[in-house]
Amino acid sequence: MQTVIPAPQPVILPVNKSQTGFPVRRVYCVGRNYAAHAVEMGHDPDREAPFFFQKNPDNLDPSGTFPYPPMTGDVHHEIELAVFLKSGGSNIAVENALDRVYGFAVSLDMTRRDLQAEAKKAGRPWEAAKAFERSAPIGPVVAAAGCGFLSEGRIALSVNGDTRQEGDLNQMIWKVPEVISKLSELFRLDAGDVILTGTPSGVGPVMRGDRLEATVEGLPGLVVSVV
Repeated sequence: MQTVIPAPQPVILPVNKSQTGFPVRRVYCVGRNYAAHAVEMGHDPDREAPFFFQKNPDNLDPSGTFPYPPMTGDVHHEIELAVFLKSGGSNIAVENALDRVYGFAVSLDMTRRDLQAEAKKAGRPWEAAKAFERSAPIGPVVAAAGCGFLSEGRIALSVNGDTRQEGDLNQMIWKVPEVISKLSELFRLDAGDVILTGTPSGVGPVMRGDRLEATVEGLPGLVVSVV
């Protein structure tokens, strides 16, 4: 079918050591999925039901630069493990969830924290704080066949050489199979979906000129310059 305006370009992310790319359908994010981060954000670390929000596919940015966004004076870094799905479905059983996974990448969930705080106080949605342009820097996608199904390993972020965030993937409150299963109760998942699985404690502000280094054990690192 012809379109009345030019169709938007699809979002395709580079796959590590490959000439192929991963096409993105949707981006889901898990909130407060590490107990220590829940505490630092003023919440109970008990295993409450997971909650989700979304970013836009074109928020994912493999360029290695993060333009400091407008309308804020308090942008925070949040390192996360990103999970890429090769298939989906509804009401996926936990024991079958990893069958849907294509691979993983290191990602950042950049957040306009001041706007998020205002939205929380007013009981409003988080899109302005979470889904702004280039708000999800991301590293190359690594197929699970090459790195395994990541369930443990160091996850860390440094700013200008100083470690700010550090934890282990096994500290997730809701593990990757559980996240996929719970999310599929709310949405019909499909190939091309990306899930950001939450951040450990230590989130904090960035400034123009900062150099962020994000690592997840078993994956290529992600270096991002704030410009």
